This record gives sequence, C-alpha cells and structure tokens, in this order.
Amino acid sequence: MTSHRDRPTGAVDLNVSFETVLPVPVLLRHQDVAEVNPKTLQPPRHINDRFTSPQAWSPLRKRLVLCLLCVATCFSSVAASSYAPAKAAVAEEWGVSQVAALVGITTFTTGFALTPMVLAPVSEVWGRRLVFTLTGVLFVACQIGSALTQSYPGMLVLRFFAGVGSSTYSSMVGGVISDIYGPQERNTPMAVFSGGALFGTGLGPLLCGFVVQHLGWRWIFWAQAIVNAVVVLAIFAFVPETRRNVLLRRKAAALNLWYDDVGAEPNVVFRTTAPDAQQVIVCEKIAYKFERDEEEHESIVRKIATSATLPFVLLFTEPVVFFFSLWAAFSWSILYLGFAAVPLIFTHVYHFDLSSANAVLASSCAASVIAMVVSIYQERWLDGLSNPKLPLHRPERRLYFSCVESICLPIGLLVFGWTARIQIHWVVPAMGIGISTLGIFSVYLAVFNYLADSYHGYASSALAAQSFCRNFIGGIFPLVTVQMYTNIGYGPASTLLSGIGLLLTACPWVLVAYGETIRAKSRFANKLAQ
Repeated sequence: MTSHRDRPTGAVDLNVSFETVLPVPVLLRHQDVAEVNPKTLQPPRHINDRFTSPQAWSPLRKRLVLCLLCVATCFSSVAASSYAPAKAAVAEEWGVSQVAALVGITTFTTGFALTPMVLAPVSEVWGRRLVFTLTGVLFVACQIGSALTQSYPGMLVLRFFAGVGSSTYSSMVGGVISDIYGPQERNTPMAVFSGGALFGTGLGPLLCGFVVQHLGWRWIFWAQAIVNAVVVLAIFAFVPETRRNVLLRRKAAALNLWYDDVGAEPNVVFRTTAPDAQQVIVCEKIAYKFERDEEEHESIVRKIATSATLPFVLLFTEPVVFFFSLWAAFSWSILYLGFAAVPLIFTHVYHFDLSSANAVLASSCAASVIAMVVSIYQERWLDGLSNPKLPLHRPERRLYFSCVESICLPIGLLVFGWTARIQIHWVVPAMGIGISTLGIFSVYLAVFNYLADSYHGYASSALAAQSFCRNFIGGIFPLVTVQMYTNIGYGPASTLLSGIGLLLTACPWVLVAYGETIRAKSRFANKLAQ
C-alpha cells in the first residue's frame, strides 16, 4: 500500500535483464485490499524463474544440451561423408562416372556453406531452437527423399537441401556454446564439439561402407533418416532456447502482459526504482523493453543482406580472417580428400573390399577422440602456467599448441602417401591418416577460438567466412583426388599437399609473434576497441 503523499506517475519504461528487480504492486488505499486478490500484490517471480540466463544453468543441464548438440554435429558430418562409399553404386544405378557421382558431396557442402549466412539473422529474431527444429525436419525429409529418388539430378538437389538442413548443427552449435558457457569455460565444450565434427567424418564411411556392401546404397539414407529423426526429436524435447536477445525479448513480453493485467485492477499501482536508480517511484503502468529493441526492428531482409555480405568483406579486407580461412579450408579439404583417396589406395594396393577400405577411416575417428582429450587437458595445464613469455590474456593464447600440433597434418600426409605400398603393412598408412587428423583438429579448434576471441561482435561473420571457405573448397577436393593421385603418384601427390600444409603452419607462428600489431591495424578490431 502507498500513502496519500506518493502521487503515482504515468508509465515508466524499464530495460529488461536476467537479473531484473521486479516492481511491486501496491494499493493506493488501505480499504481497497478486500477488492484485490492477495496474489496480485506479489511481483511475478515465476517469470524471472522461467527466463534465466543460460550461463546460470546447472552443470548437468549444460552437459545435456552440449551432448545432444554434439551428437547432432557428429551426424551432420556423417551425412557429408557417408555418401562417398556409395559412389560406385550410384554411378552404376544412373550410368554416370564415379567422379560425377561424387558431385553429391559437392552439392551437400555447397548448401552447408551458404546456409549459415541466411539463417544466422533468422536465429537472432526467432531463436536458435526454432531454427534447429525446422532445419532438422528438412534434413530428415531430404534423407528420406534421397533413399527414394529415382533420378541422378533429383539426388543432387536433395543432397543440396540436406546440406542446408544439417548446416545448423555445425554453424550454430558454437553459438550455443557461447550462450551457455563463459569465455574461461569454453575450451572443453569447444573441444568436444570439434571432436564430434571430426569423428563424424570418419564414422560415415566406416559404417556406410558395410551398409552399401551388404544392404545397398539406399539404406545409407534410410538409416540416417531414422537416427536423425530421433536426434531432432530429442533436441526439440530437451534443448531450450539459449539466445540472450530472444529470451529477453520474450521475458519483456511476458512481464508486460502480467503488469498490464494487474494494472487493470482498481487502485493498483507499482513501486519501483527509477531508471536512473536515484529514487523509488510509484507509477500507474510498467512497460519493459529490451535494450536493443531498436536494432531488433531492423527488417529481416536487411539482416540477411548484412549477414551474407559482411563475411566476404572480412574475408577480403582482414588478413587474419583471409589466412585463417585458407588454413582451415586446406585442412578440411584434406579431410574430404580421404573420402576418395582411402578407398582408391586400399583397394588397389592392399586389395581390400569396399567395406574394409572404408573401415580404415576408423583411424580418423580414434585420432579425433585422442585430440579432443589432449586439447582439454593441455588447456588446463596452460591455465596453471605462469610464464611472462606466454601471456594468457591475449587471443594468441589460443594458438600456442596449434603452432606445434598443426605440423601433424603435413607429417601425416607424407606417411600416408609414401608408405602405401604392398611391402609395408596397411596399418602404417592408416596411422598416417590418424596423424593428419590430429593436425586437422588443432587447426579447426585454433581457428574457431582465435577468431571468436579476436573479433567479438564480428565473430559470427568472421567464422561464417572461414566456414564458407572450408566447406565449399572441401567439397571440391573429392572430385580431383583420384586423378591427382593416379596421375602424379601416391607419394608425390601427398608431398605436394604436405608442402602446402607446411607453408600454412606459419599462420599461428606469425600471429603469436605479431598478433597484437596486426589487430591494432585492423579496421574492425579498432571499432570494437572504441
């Protein structure tokens, strides 16, 4: 209740936050108390409880969300790589060459590369959960369509849209990790996410080689449709919205609805702290707004246009984004090169059948798990290190280990190419694949973490640039792998690629030495610093 001296003002606009202190409903006159439901005079704490910061969730809830999304990431990678064992069967089915059959990988990765630039602003407006659900349904529908299609062009179209549908389970998971974990907590979740992405690329050919050989190529897609349908249902049931601006906008709407209903009661006003926090005031109406409401009212078309163009602006004006995108694209291309090179070498040199040749990629799966575990513990070791020569407050701390570990990529290529001969046991070139995967993992994790730490507000665009390069270029490599390895030779072809990989390992060394100077000259980094 309020005294006669407290004259209520009109409406008060308040900014909503996760820690909002709720205005208290009070009565103008004591005698009106019988006319009002007692619960009306309590602030709506249930709304505060419903809209909590994802970073305040319990560790168990965070792990559940992380686990489900990393499983989805793994199976989105499986969808890309599982097509490779079917190339001969698809070529025979529709009378096309095996190289033409592999275009199904290229169309998939093209959809995978382009979609995040469109869906990123959509998730800003309607939330990540809705985008995950809708794209997941599209993904499953395209897998069913791929299992049923009766034409080669139809397969290519369905593969493109399967890439569109599955792309969010790679591009947006990093954003969810940023939503629910603070900067100092993110390395372990990012390592698990990266491990899931790489594990899936090896798992696809490993499993689907057996499926094609014993059940037929169409069962590749039936099996994935079943598994992915279960994953999408689990995400719909157990993964809540995590994007801050979407949650706060919904909270503001819920609070406004509640306070409007209570304000309609006779002689009910609200006691709250003035926006300048200088005094307590009494008002007749409360209106909550999200602090970025004006930005949010920007048209979705304009948001999509900005989201689609800014990554390319960064790519061609920011040297860090350009060279890191090139480094990531080359590393990912080596991963995709294996889809064609491994069956070629192990069927021709060691006379493996289809399923056995693709099973060699189990070495890539094992290396992904090893790299994930190592990256978690090495980061913890670095946190406890005190060495002025290794400053831990700079984004370059994300590159210390990749300076050394990325050398595994060219080394693994040399081992793979030069030991693939009948006189040497097949385990040795298989180990080369695993060694390369260790290097690819270090590149993937370093690029993601460094760009996120360096570009902050522009991080999503910087990451979209490298994601586009990585997936688009990676999808082209399987088309040229067989010709390159056949015409040049296994050893020389691997040496050529190893040399390129060795040159690109200079990227982290240059940034560790000159990163601060380069960032100081960056137009976008300077905007963030102001």
